[in-house]
Order: sequence, then C-alpha cells, then structure tokens
Amino acid sequence: MDSSKPQIGKAALWMTGAIASFSSMAVAGRELSVTHDTFEIMFYRSLVGICVVALVLTLSRKWHQVSTYRLGLHGIRNLLHFTGQNLWFYAVSVIPLAQVFALEFTQPIWVILLSPLLLGERLTPVRVVSALIGFAGILIIARPGAVPISTGLLTAALSAVFFALTTISTKKLTRFASIGCIMFWLTVMQAALGLIASGIDGQITLPTINTAPFLLLVGLAGLLAHFCITNALAIAPATVVVPFDFARLPTIAIVSMILYHEPLDQWTLLGAVVIFSGIFLNVSAEKRNSLATLPKDTRQR
Repeated sequence: MDSSKPQIGKAALWMTGAIASFSSMAVAGRELSVTHDTFEIMFYRSLVGICVVALVLTLSRKWHQVSTYRLGLHGIRNLLHFTGQNLWFYAVSVIPLAQVFALEFTQPIWVILLSPLLLGERLTPVRVVSALIGFAGILIIARPGAVPISTGLLTAALSAVFFALTTISTKKLTRFASIGCIMFWLTVMQAALGLIASGIDGQITLPTINTAPFLLLVGLAGLLAHFCITNALAIAPATVVVPFDFARLPTIAIVSMILYHEPLDQWTLLGAVVIFSGIFLNVSAEKRNSLATLPKDTRQR
C-alpha cells in the first residue's frame, strides 16, 4: 500500500474530532459567559494550555526547542490572537453560534488579502475573485440595511481579521521556531495578558464547581481542534480537508437549535456557502498550481 496516497477515511475522522472540539468550545464559551468575562476565560484557558504544552515538551524531551529568539514577534503574534479570541468569545455569548462560525470562515479571505502586504506573496486574479466571493457571503449574512448591524456581528467579523493576522505572523514564526516553542510562548504570554486584563478592575472571578469543567473543556478543545486539523492535513489534500471543516456550520447550527432554541437562519447558511465557495476556489487553484510545478512522473503517482 502506498503511504503517500491520501487517507480520506482517516482524515474524515480527524476532522470529526476538530468539529466536535470547535463546537464544544463554542458551547462552553457561552455557558461560561454567565459567570466569567472573556479575559478570565482566556486566562484560565491559557493556564490549561501551559500544563498541556509543558507535559508534551517534557514527555517528548523538546524543552531545548524553546528559545527567546525573536521574542518580540512572538509577543505580536500572541497579542493578535488574544484580541481575536476575546472578540470570538464575546460574539458566541451574544449572537447565534451559526453566525459566529459563518463569519469565522472569512479568515482565509483576510489571509489572501493581507499576505501580499505582510508576507510579500502575489495577489493572483483567482485570489481576488475568491476574496470578492467571500465578501459577498459576508453581506448576505449581515444584510446591511435590511437588519441592524449588531455589536456581536461586528466582533465576530473582526475576530476573523485578527485570526488572519495571527495566521500570517505564525507563518513568519515557523521559519525559525518549532511548533513546541510557538505553543509555549502562546500559552505563557496569553496567560499573562489574560491575568492583566481580567484583573484590571481589581476583581477576578475564581472558577466554581459549575464553571471549572467548562474552563477545562475550553482549554483542551482549542488545542485538540488544531491538533486534529494538522493531522488531517498531513494525510489528505487541503481540497479534501476544507469541505470537512465546513461541516462545522450545520453541526453548530443544529447544536445551538437544540441547546439554545436558536432558529436555523437561511441567510446565515446561504452566506456561509458563498464564503466557502470562495475559499474552495482558492484552495483548488493553489493545488493545481502546485501540481503544475511538479515533474510529470511525480504528478501521475
């Protein structure tokens, strides 16, 4: 059996884990918003992350990979992610979860537009069309003029911009830092930011018997989701993985309908499909371009 062939079945299982993790984190974030503010959620989430990352680095004996080289870039990256994640946690507490997930799908669109400015990558015609399609999807969801633009919609959309900036800065970091190093500074710096931001009013709400399980779930689900996606991408093409990731939307729509009696909004679903179409167009084009650069005999394997 050729191990280089895409393992679609296994990739589907990994993406099922990612979908379950993202959905669990959204539900946990909403439940926690009754007791904890977003800064406190980020603080406790980061404490869980520190424990997990430290355990992994210890068991794998990779503490030597953690360095202070370009610590400033780590700081910028983690401040961007901290801001985006706080906006996301606020959004899940005030608007339907399906809307949050749909607008979060615009992150690749922002990466396409910002990469030429920040990474020097080329803005191709396909990428421009992909971005335009994505913005059409945003307009379908938000429907400016037809319905009021709420703070929740704005924060959800803005969180995608900060996640895109996080992705771009992470790409810069991966040129010289290991994943373990990036994750270590991510959790440590965001714990510090969370502690400062949540304690600025002189009061930090401690976990309770009711909130502690949800805080633990938020901390573990975030790490597990990205671990699952990374493993899926390692064994299957992005053109296969991306459609599975889109299944997050109908999943969270059903979950929020059952748990919070949120109606299935056809505009949100339609807008998300349009956004996904733009993303998939770009992913497919990138795959064709990468195959075109390979030797002919390699492409046929």
